[in-house]
Amino acid sequence: MTDAPLARLRDLAGQGVLAEHYGSVAGILADIAADGTAADLIRAGTLLKRLDPDLIKERHPGAQTVSLAVTGWSTLNGLIAPLTAELARHGWVLEPDVSDFASYRKDLSDTTGRLYTGSFDAVLCVLDAQAVLDRLPGPWTASDVEAAASDFGTELEELTERYLLEGSGRLVLNTVALPRSLTHQVIDHATRCRIGIVWRELNIRLLRLATRSDRIAVIDMEPLMSASGPLSDARMAQYAKMRLSDELLAAYAREVAHLVRAFRGRSRKVLVVDLDNTLWDGILGDDGPDGIAAASTLRGEAFGAFQRVVRQLSSQGVLLAVCSKNDEALVLQVLAEQSDMALRQRDFVKIVANWHSKDANLRLIAEDLDLGLDSFVFVDDSPAECGLIASRLPQVAVVGLNDEPALHIERLLRDDWFATPRLTDEDRHRSESYRTLAARQQHRDSAGSAESYLRDLGVTVTVSRAKGFEAERLSQLTLRTNQFNLTGERLSAAEVTTRCADPERLVLSVRSADRFGDNGLIGAVFARRQGSALHIDNMLLSCRVFDRGVETAAMVSLLTHARALGRTAVTGTYRATERNRRFADFYPTLGFTRGDSTEAEAEFRHSLDEVPGVPDHLQLANDFEEPS
Repeated sequence: MTDAPLARLRDLAGQGVLAEHYGSVAGILADIAADGTAADLIRAGTLLKRLDPDLIKERHPGAQTVSLAVTGWSTLNGLIAPLTAELARHGWVLEPDVSDFASYRKDLSDTTGRLYTGSFDAVLCVLDAQAVLDRLPGPWTASDVEAAASDFGTELEELTERYLLEGSGRLVLNTVALPRSLTHQVIDHATRCRIGIVWRELNIRLLRLATRSDRIAVIDMEPLMSASGPLSDARMAQYAKMRLSDELLAAYAREVAHLVRAFRGRSRKVLVVDLDNTLWDGILGDDGPDGIAAASTLRGEAFGAFQRVVRQLSSQGVLLAVCSKNDEALVLQVLAEQSDMALRQRDFVKIVANWHSKDANLRLIAEDLDLGLDSFVFVDDSPAECGLIASRLPQVAVVGLNDEPALHIERLLRDDWFATPRLTDEDRHRSESYRTLAARQQHRDSAGSAESYLRDLGVTVTVSRAKGFEAERLSQLTLRTNQFNLTGERLSAAEVTTRCADPERLVLSVRSADRFGDNGLIGAVFARRQGSALHIDNMLLSCRVFDRGVETAAMVSLLTHARALGRTAVTGTYRATERNRRFADFYPTLGFTRGDSTEAEAEFRHSLDEVPGVPDHLQLANDFEEPS
């Protein structure tokens, strides 16, 4: 099935117009990735990596680049093609900087070198077993392996700590697969077991490096190798020093693309599923409630396993919705009464079952949840429906299933759409928060007017200095909030912590609640002293609380605090992104005047002569005391 997409890519490259048509590349690569092999994607990446990134940006001014430094112990040029393709699938252009052979130690030791002084989205330090094996004497013993592994682990810990102290970006490491060629050089099983223990202890040390900071990520190679193929090709390892196979490098490249997506706040939030032959075996309209299965038959068990994985994702804050061509009453009956179902009506924040087109229904779900379609993943077994959504709603990630339900789980998890750097309590309670949307909607519909709705809602807003334990959630807001994000700035938890500790800066947490429950930490303000004024670097608010006056209350709180401190003004920056244009005029609505501005960026200033009042329908509480 990948021949046609690959042929199209080759034709564009052969005609010399691939850069001009770069906007269509993501869709072509999605078709290749859906049913192709690692080799297919590598071939595509080989064509794409020949393009000059500057030419792509010239032809497509909105194209975003990803700058990655690559260092390691082996020959790593084979990583660039799959990495180029995987990033292009997300619409990004790779700008790679590949180090010389066997240079990770030098690169990470030199704090004046390019890894420390350059501006990279991430530094990829690609590790392999040879970095340990080169430390062994000959002949060697199990004790020598233990000493070499310990030395290597200590070295990586020290280099990581140096990068955290002196570097500014993100460092991506990986565990090291144990080659059979090492263990089977010894002839007794007891020693092989000892080496296995030593090697796994080394990888545990490597994995624990990720707990030091969210600027450090560690890719576990063992599950990648089990899913992708061999560790290495003996001939390429020996002669070209390419000690990781093409298949493994392709799997690694996909994981890196997932990490970049999470770093940039592009993780998805909503999983929208079809029902017939997706969540259950059979067609409800034809077979009836008693004719479908998700546990009681051999094929049905595969659907039941798929449902349990979907529910597992939901337990971590992924919002579930249904988009199905079906009779709603029958769907609700099945979800309430069918004993096979692992998923129930309460597990979904929205169920849309009717005979309208699915693209229209997805737009309806997005509108009701007040989320952008670029936060959606759509899963369906119908190639026609998947093609329709891919064509009409290209911002939606489409997961096409096939006739074999045992492969549903693999296809759903393949692209790791919902991965996030850290999981917070707000994540775990997100589904419950969105379920209350229906209750709020009912209340709004019966209120008669927007004013009476807001008055009866009983909104409370609390603005306080950020506490240390809130850093993960505040970072996540910068990563995942796209609409009310006035500059689009993304911060790691470590960067949030640093700002909280800086006496020249002010980091505020915004919490909200109403009669339907506590919304939790849903907003943030990042500000700093600028002469006699206070400058707002960024302000964020979750879309869950739009149109309730929360953003107004938070800004009034900040302005009041600034005036109490004797500041002469409060200034702020708005920087346009793909998703925040709805709030381009937020500052003027609160008495800010516009200063220097372009289409992409504007500066605003508030004189503090007259601070606006808090909306009548809500209560505001402030806590600007320094955290203890």
